[in-house]
Amino acid sequence: MAFFFRNRTRPDLAKSAKELLPRIWETPPSQKVLHFTIPILPLLISNILWQSEEEIAKLLAQIKLVLQGTQETESSPEQVAQLVTSIIQEDLLHFLARSIHLLPFETRKDTQAIFSYVLRFKPANSTASEPPAVAYIVDTRPEVIVELCRGYEHRESAMPCGIVLREALKHESVAAIILYDHSGQNESATKMDDIDFEAEQTGEGVFWNFFSWIDRGAFEVSTDAFTTFREILTKHKPLVSSYLTTNFGLFFSRYNEILIKSSSYVTKRQSIKLLGEILLDRANYNVMTAYVDRGEHLKLCMNLLKDDRKMVKYEGFHVFKVFVANPNKSVAVQRILLNNRERLLDFLPKFLEDRTDDDQFTDEKSFLIRQIETMPPISID
Repeated sequence: MAFFFRNRTRPDLAKSAKELLPRIWETPPSQKVLHFTIPILPLLISNILWQSEEEIAKLLAQIKLVLQGTQETESSPEQVAQLVTSIIQEDLLHFLARSIHLLPFETRKDTQAIFSYVLRFKPANSTASEPPAVAYIVDTRPEVIVELCRGYEHRESAMPCGIVLREALKHESVAAIILYDHSGQNESATKMDDIDFEAEQTGEGVFWNFFSWIDRGAFEVSTDAFTTFREILTKHKPLVSSYLTTNFGLFFSRYNEILIKSSSYVTKRQSIKLLGEILLDRANYNVMTAYVDRGEHLKLCMNLLKDDRKMVKYEGFHVFKVFVANPNKSVAVQRILLNNRERLLDFLPKFLEDRTDDDQFTDEKSFLIRQIETMPPISID
């Protein structure tokens, strides 16, 4: 494949790709209008787009080849460093993030490979805490991350964008960019230095779009979006704990109403499981105590125990046990448990009784029954 680019230097590859990519952004006029004006125009435009896609595909394949080498030929460290520097300087990552859903399948795979390599690359003897591409993105071009997230708006780009995002999310600064972004479409994203970590979020910004991508997206979009969503919320614990504490009401109102109450079995089940993981993580102790303090959260959880699907019941049980095991129950939670004590004591012994091989579940269920039995008959204010 290298013969296509014999006269093109390695840094020129990035510049050439950047110059070509905008050609595929343009939406051609409707076929009806074009036929009415000049009948041959649709064919000419289609041919131009095809040629652009072909040349972009060749350029990106060559960039990947330079970065990764082949089984027979190792990549040159000097050429790799030059090319990565050029990719950053030419802002090619942003152009690729904006274009990935428009590219053919194999070219999307090449784009994913390029992103993943560049995000990991550190020059020899570098003492920086982050790779140069990550530092550039969070300090100068956070739109790269926002555009990658918006890859979930297109089925074609959901998986490659998700893979790249999860690579980038190894860095706490990238998680912060996603969580604290408040930009709208065609607006500048929030740079790392501009983040106010103590400010409450408004519900605008790219992070909040994950709820609809998970709940309303096609299956493959929803599944991959949830995987990335989970990574955002579990990878960097101090950052997320602070974020959830500050934005508790807004976050959990959306989480409960959109994800826990989702009509999709997969979304509902995995959202309940993730909720349990968040609440039981020691880093989220303040979040847990705030969540189990609210009676409406307990009611939502108790309804999950009555679901027709066993795994929804099972995951719901692991959230329910946090309410019952809490030694400092709120008055609202005490009253709900006491008002339903007889029904719970009748219900729980028969709850998922076929899980005979799960000793931990059996022990936890017995513990909850004892806790409910021994609760004071009158809640104390």
